Amino acid sequence: MFLSYLSLVLITFLSMELVANLSHRYLMHGTMWHFHEDHHQKEIGFFEKNDIFFVIFALPAMLLLMGGFFLANLYAYALGLGITLYGVCYFLVHDVYIHKRFKFLDKVSHPYLEALRRAHKDHHSHIHKEDGENFGMLWVPLKYYSL
Repeated sequence: MFLSYLSLVLITFLSMELVANLSHRYLMHGTMWHFHEDHHQKEIGFFEKNDIFFVIFALPAMLLLMGGFFLANLYAYALGLGITLYGVCYFLVHDVYIHKRFKFLDKVSHPYLEALRRAHKDHHSHIHKEDGENFGMLWVPLKYYSL
């Protein structure tokens, strides 16, 4: 039984990469560009309008976690946990490591993380909502690895 819940957490976590990619590509660089645009500008400040997406992604996770807990539904809880774990990874990788909002991971280096940073830098080379690439977070195309 425990393995089925753990599997659901893992599947949800991995599925969130697709959700992040599609929402970044079609919402953030589409109908919700107004909120995401400042993220592609230099030196906006510590907080950005783009931070609203943290709330948008956190709400379903919180509802699933609370509903799963209070209604004793471990499947809902596992879904919420998978989304939350992806959100934690997203925060650490995107906000802390790539954009250096906090400096405590500034000195960490690894070939995967460097490739991820290059892919994200390439994404930010497009300051308008069109012609973007690399919309995901954890999946890095091979061309960004130093071979």
